[in-house]
Amino acid sequence: MSPIQFVSLGPGEAELITLKGLKALQNADCIFCPETPVRDGHSLSRAADIMLRLDIPANRIRRFSLPMSKQRTDALNAYDQVYAAALSLHHAGKKVAIVAEGDAGFYSSVHYIYEKLQAAGIPVEQIAGIPAFIAAGARGGLHIASREERLTVIPGITTAEEIERLIQSQNTVVIMKLSQCTDEVHRCIRLHPEYDYRYFENVGTPQEKYISDGQQLETLRFPYFSLLIIRHNGF
Repeated sequence: MSPIQFVSLGPGEAELITLKGLKALQNADCIFCPETPVRDGHSLSRAADIMLRLDIPANRIRRFSLPMSKQRTDALNAYDQVYAAALSLHHAGKKVAIVAEGDAGFYSSVHYIYEKLQAAGIPVEQIAGIPAFIAAGARGGLHIASREERLTVIPGITTAEEIERLIQSQNTVVIMKLSQCTDEVHRCIRLHPEYDYRYFENVGTPQEKYISDGQQLETLRFPYFSLLIIRHNGF
């Protein structure tokens, strides 16, 4: 019996999916795909958009609503429903895939389902993908880390003091999902204008934005799909 596959889609540009990931989608009978409710009553799904651009048949894509909230109860309930549906299809002999943007094992809440299936003894497979900060580095022509340089990736729950400590320890710092720490990033820029700030938003999509001017960043409110790469110009 085929394992339930967790397919990483990459950051947004359809061509950045791996060949293994694409083949898994092409062979799947059912693909579970998150969508996010928006204010006008509609739902958006960046993951579904990627798959449709890859010519994955829409009738194989089963969307599920995933609320974007710090309160995770509704999201976990949605994942529990996907778990039950995927398990039923798996027992019926169907090839099942569950998708995640970026890499399914890197800051991806869908891994909750993977761990639950694994605990139940169900065969699972995680297919690697390109995380957003790697695609961002390529977009900006950056050598993110070289030789003995250290790289630290942190979520957007941080402070200007933590960023300062990491930079002074000769780390390149990547902050994911900046919407949670907009004010602290602005404060860090004011305290340390000498740092090299590279800001990326909606990497790999038509709404992609790349800014390397720290002063310009001070005026922005950062959305959920944003990241920042910070280095000390002296290192």
